[in-house]
Formats: sequence, structure tokens, C-alpha cells
Amino acid sequence: MSDTRRRLRARRILVTGATGYVGSRLVPCLLDEGLTVRVAGRSGERLRARPWSDEVEIAVTDLDDRAAVRRALADVDAVVFLVHAMAGGRGFQEREARMARIMAEEAQRAGVGRIVYLSGLHPRSQELSEHMASRERVAQILRDGEVPTLVLEAATVIGAGSASFEIIRHLAERLPVMPAPSWVLNRIEPVAITDVLHHLTRAVAVPEPVAGTYGLGSGERDLRFADLLEKYAQEAGLPRRRVFALPLPAPLLSGLWIGLVTPVPLAIAVPLAQSMRHEAITHRPLAEEVLGSPPGGPLPYRRAVRAALEAQKSGDLASSWDDDTAAARGPEAPLPEDPDWAGHTVFTDVRERRAEGVDPARIWQVIEGIGGASGWYSTPLLWSLRGLADRLVGGPGLRRGRRDPWHLREGDAVDWWRVERVEPGQLLTLRAEMRMTGRAWLQLGVEGIDAADGADGADGAEGAGEVEGIGGAVYRQRAVYFPDGLLGRLYWWGISPFHALVFPSMARNIIAAARRQGSERGAQDAEASGLTGGRSALRRRAGRRRGIRRRGHR
Repeated sequence: MSDTRRRLRARRILVTGATGYVGSRLVPCLLDEGLTVRVAGRSGERLRARPWSDEVEIAVTDLDDRAAVRRALADVDAVVFLVHAMAGGRGFQEREARMARIMAEEAQRAGVGRIVYLSGLHPRSQELSEHMASRERVAQILRDGEVPTLVLEAATVIGAGSASFEIIRHLAERLPVMPAPSWVLNRIEPVAITDVLHHLTRAVAVPEPVAGTYGLGSGERDLRFADLLEKYAQEAGLPRRRVFALPLPAPLLSGLWIGLVTPVPLAIAVPLAQSMRHEAITHRPLAEEVLGSPPGGPLPYRRAVRAALEAQKSGDLASSWDDDTAAARGPEAPLPEDPDWAGHTVFTDVRERRAEGVDPARIWQVIEGIGGASGWYSTPLLWSLRGLADRLVGGPGLRRGRRDPWHLREGDAVDWWRVERVEPGQLLTLRAEMRMTGRAWLQLGVEGIDAADGADGADGAEGAGEVEGIGGAVYRQRAVYFPDGLLGRLYWWGISPFHALVFPSMARNIIAAARRQGSERGAQDAEASGLTGGRSALRRRAGRRRGIRRRGHR
């Protein structure tokens, strides 16, 4: 271990708000830097559920509790303060101020070397919204303390899962023509989440503490919120978005508008809308002047949007049945612990059926042989009509069939699907190549269950004809659709009634086909066993007759 690495390892960093959007992404960056990390939060269960939980020290702490904060600060060199009570309802300003005072006082008592606080960009000579005024009050309390404090100010953080970015995403994807509050014409300087993490990491890793207030941004100071919407649409491949500013300055009305159009909760949408009525652009001094620029310099807005979209739309689905996020796990991508409104819109149709007494290998045979001459095990007429419609608009329809009737490999064509992944005996992932306003996958999987577990939850229609010695299987089926814009959403809603007919019968018929194969094989085995037994009996009788004849000759 190098001397620098050893020196950093000896320093302990306390991250408050470690389960939040920025905190959950910052912890791995600090660990990669070689720092010892302690995370603080009110829920030990949520902290222990994070993928980095085994690499950090966990301090279950309510920042309103002075004694708990004192314990969390023991032997800490630096604090990254990422907590706010914005979604806590009325009185959040006083709660935030009280937490800041306790932190400043207890950090001094504990001999903490520095505090780093992430605040919001705001104008210096203007009455601020409640949300932004509270952020500035917290910053002032921390600056007034005895511990050297660095305040980093950022406006709209660009990365999947960030509340501001999700507002941009959902507005741009849902509204081709957008009547919007007047603040969409305000200038706002975005910053990529990767740049935020770079500066926060540098702020605690540099040998000497840096104090003062510094701006974080992309350097693009002439962008307006309406520009962010239009440029997002361009990067997402959507048609041009037209934004019309209306005289709706009231923060509550603006927040209600965001809450109605996007899935962002009102408790977050309203204070954010209050803040958006202010221009938010950086002025000197800038963070890179004291902490250094990120590699390659600040990331421009469009490149940050592109990185977020590519990270979550890699064309690959996670194999896990309880994780709809993309396989990418960079800071630009949504993480499993992000709110359910974070990340791109995903529509799913999930089916699961237990098949007692059916060998999982039989179900896998049916799954791997799906499509082509075998068909899709449900409503052939609807499949044929959808295939015809696809061909009429230039798609492949159902005419491609498949290369091999029984076996699949990655890259094979199966009617209008392409095999994206095969996990033999377990999971088949098909990516749709039909014409549609979005991207779609179909996953078919099977898992064996023990004989002792097979008695619970049995489907009566599938309980006959058990195979001796086999507990059974769980069949899982998932259709996943990423819509493109409003038309993509309309497409999914339009075909949902057909899914309600197609997918349940598909799951049922795949299991029935596997059961028939097992029964036919069993009958063949029994017949073969009977023939063998009959021949053996004839041989035994013939042997007895030969023995009688031999005894007669004697």
C-alpha cells in the first residue's frame, strides 16, 4: 500500500444522508479513494441494504439527537453533510437549522477537521424561496462554526434518479407541446452527477481543508429551463418539444403542475418549483479553482444527459426478477434503492405459475423451442394479426422463423425477436425487433422447487400427472417495454387489453405443453418397460420348457 493510500485510509469520513441520491453514489467514490467511511442514517436496515454496507462503518443516527451525533462523530476527520428535510412537511426549515447547529457544535467538540456541505445555487440579492432560504441558513450556521466548512452550490444535478433530472425527463417525454410556468425562461446552469461526486470526493481527500462557498456547474450559463427540456428530447431521440411559458408564477400552482404531469411526489415538486423561480447560474469563485477540474473538464449538459440515457438503456436487462433497472450501475444510472419514480419509464407484464410435479428441464425444453413452427402457445390469431401489422409497416413480422427448432444461441432470430441472452436451463431473454415506438423484451425463465415445497400454492389445473420424485418448477414470464415519448405510452396502453388475453394463456399453455411431454415420455417408458418385462417372461417360460425337455431326456 502506498504512503498516500495509507494516509487516506487512516482518515475517517462521516457521510450523513448516505441513503439519499448523492450520498448513495458518493460512498463508493470515497471507498475507491481509499478512505475509511462511516455512514449515518436513521434506518440501520436501509443502510445495511446498500451494496457497500460491508465496506463501511454504520452509525444509526438521528441528526436531531445530540448524543447520537456525538457518538457518530467519534474519531472522524471530515463530515459530508447531505441531509435536508424538504419532504418532511411544515417546519422543515427549523428542523434543518437545528440539525445544522447540533452538527457544527458536536463536530467542534469532537475535533473534526472539516465539514463539506452541498447546497443549492441561488441569486445573492433576491428574496429566496423557503426551500432555498433554508439551504442558505444551514450553510451559514455551518460556516459560523469553528470547524472549517466548504459549501458547494449546485443547481440541477443531471443523472438518472435526481429529482430535478426526473422532472426534466418526465416533462419532455410526456408533453410534445408544453404549456409551462413562466420560470421555464429562467437561466439555470446544470451540473453532471459525476462532476458533483468528483468535487465532493476531492473536498475530503485533499490534505488541507478548504473553506468558503464555491459554485458547481457545467459552465453553460445561458441555458434556460426550457432549453433543458428541448435538449433532453433531442438526446432521447424524441420529436421537437415546444415549450410555451404562461403567467403562472405562483409556486404552489407550479408545484401542482409538476406533480400532475410527472410522478415526482408533491412534497418534493412544490419546494423545487419554488426554487426554480430563481435564476441559478454560477459566479466566481468556482469549485474547480480550489479542488481542480474533473478529468476532461466539466461535462456539458447534453453529454451528461447522453451518459444518463446510455447507462440505463444499455440494451441489457438484469436477470433478477425483482430488478427492472438496467445492468449498468454507474453514478449516472438509476440504482435499485432510488425512488420508484426515478429512471426511465418502464411498463411490465409479469406472470408466475407453479407447476407441481413437472420437471424444470421439460419446461426449459418448451421455452427453448418457442416460436417458429412451435408458435407462441397462446391466441394464434392475435399473434398472426400483430405479425401482419408489423410487416405492413416494414417490420419482420413472424416470417423469419428460427435457425434451429430446438436450440437457441445468443444472436439468433426468432420471428420478430432476437435472442439477447440464454442461460441454459434457466432464462431466455428476447429483444423485440418489430416496429414500435419504444423498445421491448420478453423474458421466460424456470426454477426448480423441492418436493417438500411443492405442496404449497399448487395450481389445481396443474396438479395432475405428477412425475415421481420431482417437486416441480416455478415458471416466470416478464414482458418489459421502454416507451419513447407520449406515442410510446399510448402504444402500451392500447395493447394492454390484448396482453391480458395473450400472456396468461401463454404461461398456462407452456406448462401444459411441458406436462404433456412428461406424460408422453412416461408412457413411452412404461411401454418400453412392459415390452422388456414381457420378453423377459417369455424367456423365462422358454427356459423352463427347455429344462423340462432336458430332464425328460435323462
